[in-house]
Amino acid sequence: MWHQHNESLWSQVSFTLAQNFQSPSVDLQEQNLIFSAVGQGAQGEKKYGFNLKLLKSIDTEKSRFRVLDRNVEFSLTKAQVEFWPRLLEDTKKPAWLKIDFDKWTHEEDLSDEARDITDDYPGLYEKMQAEALGWPTKRESMKKVYLFLYNLWQLVGFIYVTSVMITRYLKDGSDSMAGTYEAVGWMMHLCLLTQFIEVLHPLIGYTKGSVFEAVIQIGGRGIIFFCLIEGEKRMQTKPVIFYLFLVWSLIELVRYPYYMLRVYDVELSFITWLRYTIWIPLYPLGFICEGVVILRDIPYFDETGKFSVALPNKLNFAFHFPTLLRCYLLCFFFPAMYKMMNHMYQMRLKKLGPVSWKKKFE
Repeated sequence: MWHQHNESLWSQVSFTLAQNFQSPSVDLQEQNLIFSAVGQGAQGEKKYGFNLKLLKSIDTEKSRFRVLDRNVEFSLTKAQVEFWPRLLEDTKKPAWLKIDFDKWTHEEDLSDEARDITDDYPGLYEKMQAEALGWPTKRESMKKVYLFLYNLWQLVGFIYVTSVMITRYLKDGSDSMAGTYEAVGWMMHLCLLTQFIEVLHPLIGYTKGSVFEAVIQIGGRGIIFFCLIEGEKRMQTKPVIFYLFLVWSLIELVRYPYYMLRVYDVELSFITWLRYTIWIPLYPLGFICEGVVILRDIPYFDETGKFSVALPNKLNFAFHFPTLLRCYLLCFFFPAMYKMMNHMYQMRLKKLGPVSWKKKFE
């Protein structure tokens, strides 16, 4: 247990000494506190000890300690008068090191009234208390609530898309495919539009993913939907839209529940397995559907000239959108597919480990 104020910090080591013990060994160094003793613990008599690398230096000549019956008390004088944000140099605190909040407030001051030194450092006390007790800070709590609600919104949206599509298919069969965009396109529009927020999450530290990967995945899907599907009405009635929306939705119906659980450090083995397995059949199907959409759209954009820039113009610049689509299909489609599949495979290996086929057949 430890507590502090500007000039000094105090620490107390509690233990049950073994029979026929020797005095605990203590070594106070400029930035280290070294302690060892033979104590009576859950595993019987055992030598216990630690070497604490302090955040900053102490004055070893003015620092003191005393050995009592069941503890050792340290009074360490700081080399410089200042408030330490934590005790150790390492940000990872040992589980057995706690802040003594009962002694955090002291009454020694120039005035006759008691003073709470935490008033000199607003917010720092709450942060240190939260870290010591394992509580989330206020900012951390708000971040988790936001991420949970965002993932919940996406989950609800894709549940709606999937349920409407399946209901219509069970009722009308393949005849329902032509009206897929009309039935659920507005909800898919909202879901994909808000997905662009996910690019900001790693930028502001809300998630640990890569910004580049988020841009590629969400940006690519956005181009398919907002440019190639919404930009050409004749494409919206094609059966491939049904299959594409279904594949996208099935992927997200697994991804977002997994993210919701991870926000609060909850892991269900089946959901985790599904998250890193379902992509194996669905990602290739998704890429094939996206490729079909691109291929079918090329003659339409050749005819309409939409998203293209023709000469002459003030900028003396020409751009032919169908040519860009052809180049993507010929040069980048399969590399992009391989890159995404390989990324997911590496994540699966990291999360689930390699599959041992030998054990499966034994």
